[in-house]
Amino acid sequence: MAVDQGKATAQARKEAELVAAADKGPRAYYQAAGYSRMLGIIGGAVVVAAFAQYRLRHQDYLIGSLAVFFAVFIVSMIGSATHWGVRSRARSEARALRRSGARLLRRNAGKLKPEAASEVEQSIEGVSTALATGGGMAAVEARTRLDQSLEKHLSFARKSAAREYTESIGGAILVALLLRAFIFEPFHIPSGSMIPTLLVGDFIFVNKMSYGLRVPFSDPATVHKIGEKAPGRGDVVVFMVPQHPEVDYVKRVIGLPGDRIDVKENVVFVNGVEQARTPVGDYNYTEHSEYSDGDVQVTSSEFIEDLGGHKHPIIVRKDPAYSRSGSWIVGPGRAFMMGDNRDNSADSRVEGGIGEIPFSYIKGRASIIWISFGGSMGIRFERLFHGVN
Repeated sequence: MAVDQGKATAQARKEAELVAAADKGPRAYYQAAGYSRMLGIIGGAVVVAAFAQYRLRHQDYLIGSLAVFFAVFIVSMIGSATHWGVRSRARSEARALRRSGARLLRRNAGKLKPEAASEVEQSIEGVSTALATGGGMAAVEARTRLDQSLEKHLSFARKSAAREYTESIGGAILVALLLRAFIFEPFHIPSGSMIPTLLVGDFIFVNKMSYGLRVPFSDPATVHKIGEKAPGRGDVVVFMVPQHPEVDYVKRVIGLPGDRIDVKENVVFVNGVEQARTPVGDYNYTEHSEYSDGDVQVTSSEFIEDLGGHKHPIIVRKDPAYSRSGSWIVGPGRAFMMGDNRDNSADSRVEGGIGEIPFSYIKGRASIIWISFGGSMGIRFERLFHGVN
């Protein structure tokens, strides 16, 4: 116990020395702290980023994306190795203890003697005064005095550091789970069926409240969503496949209940009305071949399709042999789905495929691309926070 206390005291003394040096400027700080921590963070970030780019270029998006996030996390630690970061952290810790101390005093003022409550209140005010100076060392000293005052008079009400961390992390996890269950859910685009709207390597957020609120962990075959409603024609949606509910798909809604959908040489007709499309030009993209297990270059024709007023891009193969034609009548409570990559999409047109999708199986509307992995740089920066049309 004495050894642990001694280590804690030595660590606190070292931190105080670094904060004092940081108040004097970068030269004094780096003379005291050295450059090893900064160089270690930069070196670690470079190594992880290089590994991430290597995995992303080989279309290993799971490992590659995790490596990217880890590299970003490492980069975020650079501030802790700078003089302004050390000073800022000292002030933030003092500010946090001031909030905690004020809360403890409000809740337990009746249990303290007047002089004890006054001492704690003066220590809290001392932190406020120190923070107003703008320095780091004054904040450290005021925080230490407040910590001693709280330990002296309010130790019976203070939570352990482990409990505070557990509650903070647990609260954050709970909020994240609630958001994922009811509001937004991240989704990874694994295939090219929605090119050019969505590319392989895109990560999107799905708005799960767009078409009603689904009860988490319920069977969509028997339990419908609360306030369930039909998607809009032209919406890009993420849904479960009735035959394999553990699998998520992303497609565009083409037909709604009662619609007659005709596809003739890749031209869509809704209730006998041709959905106009405007040619854009050639569209080139790389496709992973399941036969050769390699990448092949594909040249398609791009169009802007006007789907009942909803304009969006589509691509079709130049070879008419890939065209899928047919006629369908959309059933009640169901949606007819198609991919924007019209000749490379396992959608509602495919016999024995996913079929028409019941509304209860639709998870939500694709709303935004929050990050995209791929391209020569490993990340497609031009697609960051790009809305899904």
